[in-house]
Amino acid sequence: MTQASILVVEDEVLIRMMLVQMVEELGHGVIAEAGNVDDGRSLAQIEQYDLAILDINLHGTSSWPVAEAVRRRGLPFFFLSGYGSKGVPHGFEETPVILKPCTLETLNRTIDVILSNEKT
Repeated sequence: MTQASILVVEDEVLIRMMLVQMVEELGHGVIAEAGNVDDGRSLAQIEQYDLAILDINLHGTSSWPVAEAVRRRGLPFFFLSGYGSKGVPHGFEETPVILKPCTLETLNRTIDVILSNEKT
């Protein structure tokens, strides 16, 4: 497996810190982090990354604008949510969702599957 550059968008600081640590433990690099929709959308548009991990709900606001920015660039992403697939932004119902808090194994498997799908 090759190391991936990952964008993390999560509003809860402690969860974001834990997620960054888990991603790095898996051998990937977090190239940018955001805690709100505006910063997330901006980073999604300008940063160079292989994959994005997006919380569905950012301080009560849908992460739809961030997901749309990632999709417009043709880059893979998945959602992380405490609510499961509830609240998945309209138009993104087919996007994978993992529950938080997630295990290292679940995160690893999800990253691997999404990145391997991009190569096929």
